[in-house]
Amino acid sequence: MYPVLFQFGKLTIYTYGFFVAVGFLAGIFLAKYEAKRTGQDPETIMDLCFYILIAAVIGSRLFYVIINPAEFFETPLEIFKIWKGGLVYYGGFIAAMITSIIYLKRRKIFLWKTADNFAPALAAGHFFGRLGCFSAGCCYGSTCDLPWAVTFTHPETLAPIGIPIHPTQLYSAAANLMIFGFLWFFRGKKKFDGQLFWLYVLLYGIIRFFIEMFRGDFRGPAFWALLSVSQVIGITMAVVGIVMLVILGRHAASIPKKA
Repeated sequence: MYPVLFQFGKLTIYTYGFFVAVGFLAGIFLAKYEAKRTGQDPETIMDLCFYILIAAVIGSRLFYVIINPAEFFETPLEIFKIWKGGLVYYGGFIAAMITSIIYLKRRKIFLWKTADNFAPALAAGHFFGRLGCFSAGCCYGSTCDLPWAVTFTHPETLAPIGIPIHPTQLYSAAANLMIFGFLWFFRGKKKFDGQLFWLYVLLYGIIRFFIEMFRGDFRGPAFWALLSVSQVIGITMAVVGIVMLVILGRHAASIPKKA
């Protein structure tokens, strides 16, 4: 709705960039808090957060450019202006996950315990990120006449102007907030390491699949003329999440309990 938060002379603070920064900071704070609670070294987690931040920004922007190459043919330098919008969560998630695995393996830190500490942080950070999307107008929805439809009017918005559309950014923000609440409540009741993380992957994959049905922006090539790239990835995430929950759950059940 409001792409520019404020301007002071030549200094422009974009609302999208502000919310993305708030999301990263919130995620880092929660991950560090959980590290302390579970007995991990908070400083090690902070170091990992630094690498995750770099990987997530590069991965999410690269994925966006791959899906929308036409936007940058005439102005390739726009690729680097990430504060205006144009980050794909899946790209950032995949890049961050690969980076985390490499880092944790090298430091010989148990992967799934650390992943569980990051699970609520991912959902919370994504909540703020989607508020940024709503402000910039990216990731917008298809046309609709529902009572809660939104109409973008700002000339710098990335959404269609003057057309009532689904507020898909807010759908996603609300869904991520609910996932965060569930994981935060459930984290003290988990049965095995990795359960929180793969529950997050499962839940996010499902909600992303359904929210994609209401998207109106270009989603890349369609599979079987029916599913978007994000929907295919969402289905894959959900299936992998279920498989990993079963595998890790059976492995944990097979370990003899201490007397």
